[in-house]
Amino acid sequence: MLIGVISDTHIPDRASEIPEAVFDAFRDVELILHAGDLTSPDILTELETLAPVECVQGNMDRHYGIETPRSRLFEIESFRVGLIHGEVYPRGDTQQLRYLGLELGADVLISGHTHQPFIRELEDMVLLNPGSPTVPRLTDPSVMVLRIDGEKLDAEIIRTGAPVCRSLNFRR
Repeated sequence: MLIGVISDTHIPDRASEIPEAVFDAFRDVELILHAGDLTSPDILTELETLAPVECVQGNMDRHYGIETPRSRLFEIESFRVGLIHGEVYPRGDTQQLRYLGLELGADVLISGHTHQPFIRELEDMVLLNPGSPTVPRLTDPSVMVLRIDGEKLDAEIIRTGAPVCRSLNFRR
């Protein structure tokens, strides 16, 4: 199964639209998982033109009154995939994220909140964060594509826009 993973779109409060590169990256996905901070439910409608969308509530979604679950767990082939926004401090703390994943019973935990993409393989869990396609923090705008094939999992961070500053314009 091919899954598009996105977070922290912040439309319309911090950005005006989803970059076209996101639609290109998600063209063949069968499911889209949004890790929160939509800030408008219209984002779901746009993404649903590509594939079914599941999402969780981010801290800014609460501010805007968007009511969605705070966590979700999906059985996808041989994996239990957890979806949270990931409000831990310090942001992106892998130990706290791991504990949240264990509470959910996840093999794979997808979170957002940091606006920075990462893939971390721990001994008992994989932690994924797609970053943000619209308001990244000290990194390139990005989303993620996750391929699950039986017992094999492969995650790829996909750049969706120009670097946020010239010093980050490095080749991948």
